[in-house]
Amino acid sequence: MGAAVDRAAVAFKDRTFSEAELRLVREVVARCAGLSRQELANTVCELLEWRRPGGGLKTWECKALLAELEARGALALPALRAGRPRGARTSVPHTSQGEAQPPLRGTLRDVEPIALRLVRGRDERLLWRELVGRHHPRGHAVPFGAHLRYLVEVARPGPRVVGCVQVSSPAWRMAPRDRWIGWSDARRRQELQRVVNNSRFLVLPWVQVPHLASAVLARLAREVPRDWESAYGVRPVLLETLVDESRAGTCYRAANWIELGQTQGRGRMDRHRTRERVPKRIFVYPLARDARERLRGER
Repeated sequence: MGAAVDRAAVAFKDRTFSEAELRLVREVVARCAGLSRQELANTVCELLEWRRPGGGLKTWECKALLAELEARGALALPALRAGRPRGARTSVPHTSQGEAQPPLRGTLRDVEPIALRLVRGRDERLLWRELVGRHHPRGHAVPFGAHLRYLVEVARPGPRVVGCVQVSSPAWRMAPRDRWIGWSDARRRQELQRVVNNSRFLVLPWVQVPHLASAVLARLAREVPRDWESAYGVRPVLLETLVDESRAGTCYRAANWIELGQTQGRGRMDRHRTRERVPKRIFVYPLARDARERLRGER
């Protein structure tokens, strides 16, 4: 490292980090204590747009930076966790649980109560991965940084999994959202972790219950603030999601989400990526009446 951590800028490997960027790194580490070192490094890379020429995150370089900052007393990292061997790949299982099931038809009243069950343990992780990998239009992908996953269950006519939900770290910069909030770049860097992205939402194709999707989104809005704060020490005040242009986003509208406009078609973080993406509709849902004021630092 080419400079002390308390100076205005720090040179590390191929990049010089400004004082504001280092402050953001310290805030992420302090406020997201539930993340592993790998997840912290991925989150920091996304927020600072620290990428390789092909678009991949510089996770290993970032882990080295975090370790160096810890050695200099600038921050305290979580304890090391046992993980999968380097190079291990995440595959999508194919079991009978992921095969088409008998149709479930009826009204909300016929299947209630609805529950969102946090995914815990190996069996539930494998089931979530299989259902999303086989039945979601965008398939399964390992999210970077903070994330929570839920299995959606109904109680009648018998307990049954009917869908999957994932929430994860927010988009670093989206012009329509940022205009709607009205925050500065500096405030966005400070408050971005109070925004959570609904990055996967699946109602299984054999489930045909009108209004089920909007009911699940309503429950998600009630439960995510508590669950996210419990996991990561930050209470979110805004949900966001991106909807493909080919889809109407009907369930989000029915659940009173607000449509803000379109992305520019480059993905969530990827001004450096070369692969072109199609624009998506941006929807947000305030988790507090004064969400925008809080994100602007006015409350």
